[in-house]
Amino acid sequence: MAAWRRTRVTVALAAAIALTAGGCAGSGGGSTPGVTDTTVTVGGTLPLTGPAAPGYSEQGPAAKAFFDYVNAAGGINGRKITFKYVDDGYNPAQTVTLTKQLVLQDNVFAMLGSLGTPTHTKVVDFLNSSRVPDLFVASGCTCWDSPQQHPYTYGWQPDYTVEGKILGDYVKKTFAGKKIAYFYQDDDFGHDGMKGLDKFVDQSQVVSRQPYQPGNTDIGPQVAAIARSGADVVVLESIPAYTALFKLGALKLGYNPKLVASSVGADPTTVSGLLENFAKKAGSAVRGSDLIEGLVTSAYLPATDDLGNSWTALFKKIHDQYIPDIPFDGNVVYAMSYAYTFVQALQAAGKTPTRQSLIDALNKGGFTGPGLVPFRYSASSHAGFTGGQIAIVQGGRQVSQGSALTTDDGDSAVVPYSVVQPTAPANGIPGA
Repeated sequence: MAAWRRTRVTVALAAAIALTAGGCAGSGGGSTPGVTDTTVTVGGTLPLTGPAAPGYSEQGPAAKAFFDYVNAAGGINGRKITFKYVDDGYNPAQTVTLTKQLVLQDNVFAMLGSLGTPTHTKVVDFLNSSRVPDLFVASGCTCWDSPQQHPYTYGWQPDYTVEGKILGDYVKKTFAGKKIAYFYQDDDFGHDGMKGLDKFVDQSQVVSRQPYQPGNTDIGPQVAAIARSGADVVVLESIPAYTALFKLGALKLGYNPKLVASSVGADPTTVSGLLENFAKKAGSAVRGSDLIEGLVTSAYLPATDDLGNSWTALFKKIHDQYIPDIPFDGNVVYAMSYAYTFVQALQAAGKTPTRQSLIDALNKGGFTGPGLVPFRYSASSHAGFTGGQIAIVQGGRQVSQGSALTTDDGDSAVVPYSVVQPTAPANGIPGA
């Protein structure tokens, strides 16, 4: 072999060996995307802009703040957690592009907390065919609980049918004989919520069902139709912006029904701020908290103003240290809570986590944390929390009513749950 050819072969072999060695050193074994000896990288899509941004845009920074807190204590098994969250604007086309970027270019270990029913349904098949753990989708669609079709996808919050049943049970017991109307997002969010409501609310009481399309803020016709129906109670299956838009639209018509809203669109801080901003743009000044006084919703996490609760105190401490410029509201507690669950799952996945060991850990179940009710995780269920607790907005805060409640997506009754919520770990890190 000529000398120049031997030299080229030797150089090529050396380069290949170097690349292989580098790949192994950087990946904690070379087989698991997003995992190195010192880091675990996860990704998510969130509406940092667009119609769903109010409130929801806080979730990425809040989850990252919890991870920063864990990282400051050394991370999990010597690895620090990096959270890459990107803005999809609540636009499904953007969700598809950005999810593929996170998986194929950024090589994330898992997707975490991606928000939205109309957005995430467009990528769930891709993530499962790519065998990427798709954890704790920030949506209550029952579609995330499909272990056979989508074995890598898991919900986290109570699904909309479970929540609809709890709200429907309250409406049935509290507003017997009253006229009821539904205002709902025209996708699986709204449809699943109505399925739950309809299991309890007498259909002869339902006098109007009005859908809205996210992105179209002209909901005047729907509000007018509900007002004409004479409904005494309106149940809102809406994101925060549309909860506020409905309330302002009703006020313009001199219509003041009792409002019952999904937890998705009922955070008092977020909705109050939206009401004030929308009213200001229309040339009037209002106090948003006054406009949602008495609103009924459900809650499955501790109240943000209950600093006597160990979980609220923990999350408030992290908030004040890492993200003090963001309001401490339900979205912050929500995101820090699912970040806590992810840390639990990562610990359970072992000292050298793989995507499959993460899935195996979730399928074993047994996770506890800030929730008022248990999770349903198992090999046969990828659903999140089993229920929640009725809460009424009073003085700008959610005040819990009665005990926590649990149910399922079927015809089971709504029943009280009496197990005491666990206390947060002293250092705020599960298992440490």
